[in-house]
Amino acid sequence: MQARAEARYRWDHGERPALLHTTEEVDSLIDSLLSGPVYENLAQIHSLERDSMPSGFPDHELLVGVDRDLQVGILTYLDSSGNVVTLGSLGRSPVYYIQGHMTEFPANSEIPIDLVRRGVKEFLSSGGRRPTCVQWQAVHP
Repeated sequence: MQARAEARYRWDHGERPALLHTTEEVDSLIDSLLSGPVYENLAQIHSLERDSMPSGFPDHELLVGVDRDLQVGILTYLDSSGNVVTLGSLGRSPVYYIQGHMTEFPANSEIPIDLVRRGVKEFLSSGGRRPTCVQWQAVHP
């Protein structure tokens, strides 16, 4: 079975990303983020079903982060139309870590873990399109 997406979230994924073929593997990814090191709770995902830019880089990106203590998470999506982040109800400005590197997100951007799972599964099954099962807000620099 051909991989549909690749994910980077552990130190060793730089050259060898985790490959996602099925929705069950999405659940495994989320579970791994929830149970893994605190400084590796954010994953970068690219669909392998989309064309790359002329530079060879993906034309999109989905970031997925989880907070094991609060059982919430975050999704961000970037493509040529702009950068958006999930719209949630918690007022804090969360911080997540990808391969030890800190990324801060806007307040009110965290959503329940079950919505995070649904969003990543939709991304995978849609060929890398922005998930519609969550609400989005624009990210302002």
